Amino acid sequence: MSENPKPQKEEQPERPTTVQTFVSQYEKYYGLSVLIAVVSIITILIIAADECRTCFNKLEEAQGINGEGLKTYWVYGRNVESGYLRHVFKILDSLGYKNEPNSTNWDLLWAHDYPFRKLYPVLSNLRPHQRVNHFPGCGYITNKVDLAVSKLKYIPPAFRLPEDKEEFLRYATTHPSASFVQKNNDHRNIKVKNVSDIELDSEGTFVQEFVDRPLLVSGHKFDIGIYTIITSLDPLRVYIYNGDALLRFCPVKYYPFDPQNLDKYVVGDDYLPIWQIPALDYYYNDLGFGMRESLNAFLRSKGQNPQKMWDQIEDAIRTLALAKEPRIVDVVNKFKSKHNFFEMMRIDFVVDEDLNVYLLEANMSPNLSSAHYPPNQLLYEQVLYNMMGLLGLGERVRKDSLAVRLQSEEDMIVSDKQLATFPKECSSVVCKSSCVSPVCQLCRPCLSWETREDLVRAYKEHVNRGECKRIFPPSQLNPGSDVNLEEYSAENQLHYRWFLGKCQLDSTWC
Repeated sequence: MSENPKPQKEEQPERPTTVQTFVSQYEKYYGLSVLIAVVSIITILIIAADECRTCFNKLEEAQGINGEGLKTYWVYGRNVESGYLRHVFKILDSLGYKNEPNSTNWDLLWAHDYPFRKLYPVLSNLRPHQRVNHFPGCGYITNKVDLAVSKLKYIPPAFRLPEDKEEFLRYATTHPSASFVQKNNDHRNIKVKNVSDIELDSEGTFVQEFVDRPLLVSGHKFDIGIYTIITSLDPLRVYIYNGDALLRFCPVKYYPFDPQNLDKYVVGDDYLPIWQIPALDYYYNDLGFGMRESLNAFLRSKGQNPQKMWDQIEDAIRTLALAKEPRIVDVVNKFKSKHNFFEMMRIDFVVDEDLNVYLLEANMSPNLSSAHYPPNQLLYEQVLYNMMGLLGLGERVRKDSLAVRLQSEEDMIVSDKQLATFPKECSSVVCKSSCVSPVCQLCRPCLSWETREDLVRAYKEHVNRGECKRIFPPSQLNPGSDVNLEEYSAENQLHYRWFLGKCQLDSTWC
C-alpha cells in the first residue's frame, strides 16, 4: 500500500529583523539624507558668512574707513585751501577728525556753500551716523528777501519789489516820517532813500523800513551777531552760543546823520572792532570781559537794563525758527532722514535807544576767519568747540567714529531712567490703562521708538551743551507763560512737556 505523502507546509518568507529594516530604509533614503545634509550645511555657512560680514562691517565702521581709528570729515566750498576755514579745521583736528575728501564713510560734511543741489545723490542717501552742517531748505531763514518780507515780529516792515510796490506806497503814505533802504539778496549797495528815489520796478530787490534812533556806544551805531544752532526739526530744538556775541561798529559816528555816508549806518567788512571803542575799552581790554558782558556793563552804567534786549533777541530767534520750521521740514522730508542735519548761523540784530530789538538778517555760513581781526580767533573757536560738543561731534566716549556704539555704552550715557518724567501721572490709573493723555505718551509703556530717540538726542545735548543755551523749547521757569501750545506741532508739544517734566525733577533743565 503506498503511503500518501504528508502535505507539506507552505514556506513562509523570513521576517526581516529590526536591523535589516533599518538598513533597508537607510539604503532607500540615503540619497535624500545626503541632499538634506548638504543643504543644511550650506545654509549654516551662508548664515555664518553673513554674520561675519556684519561683524566686519561694524568693526570697520567703528575703526573708521581709513584704518587709523580717526573720525573723518570733508569740506565742500570754494577755495577752501585759502584759509578762511582754518579755525574749523583746527577744532576738528583737536577733536580727533581727519580730513578725508575721498572717503565714502565720512562722519561729517562741513559745507560752506549750500550743498544740496550739486550733492543731492550723496546727501539724499546718508548713513545714520553721517552729519551735515546745514538743513535742506535752510534758505527759508537765510535768504535775505524771504526773511525780510516774512512780516514777523521784530523784523522791520519790508516789501518785495516790484510785486508789492502798491502795498509799499500805501505804507509809506501812512508812515510819512519813516525812512527806507532798498536791498538785494546779496545785502549790498544799501542806502537810505526817499520814497521818490526808490526803484519800484527793480527785480529781485526789496525795500525795508530803516531803524532810526539806534543805540549808540561812543557815538557809533553797531549790530549784534548771535550764533544760533538748530539741532533738530519736528521736534524743534534751538540753542544760542551764550558765552559771547559778536559786536561790530560802524567806522564813522552816527551823528550828524548823512545818508550819503554809508560808514555812519551800514556795518561793512571793515567795521570798527570793540577794542577800539572808548566806552568799552576798560571792560574789554583791561577787565577781560567778552563783547556781550562789556556791553552789559556799559548799559548798566547808563541806568539801562540789558536783559530787556537779550530777552527780545531770544524771543525773536524762537519766533523765526517756529515760523520757518514747517517749510524747512517739507524739504527735509525729501531726504532719507532728518537726523543727519544741523544748522549753525549768525543772526544779526540792531537795537534802538530804548533797547527795542530788530532782526535784520541770518547768515547761513557766517564768517569764521580771524584773518582781518585776529582777536576774534577766540570767539570763533569757542563757538565751534561748544557747538561740536552740543551736537555730539566731540564725544567723550569714543573718538574713532560717529557710528552707533554698543547698546551697553549707549545705556551708560542715557538710559530709560534718564528719560523718565512725571512719576505721579505715569503711575496713575489713567496712564496705566491708556496712552491717550498727552502726558501719558511720555510714560515708558507708551513711548514710541521714534520719540524715545528724539528724547535721547535732547538729553545728550543738555548734558553736553557747554556754553550753549537752549531757547526752544523755551525756558520752563514760568510754565505756561507766553507759551501757546496750540501753535506748536504735535511733536513740539510733546517735546515741551518732556522738558517741563525734566524741569520738575531737576531745575537745571528749566
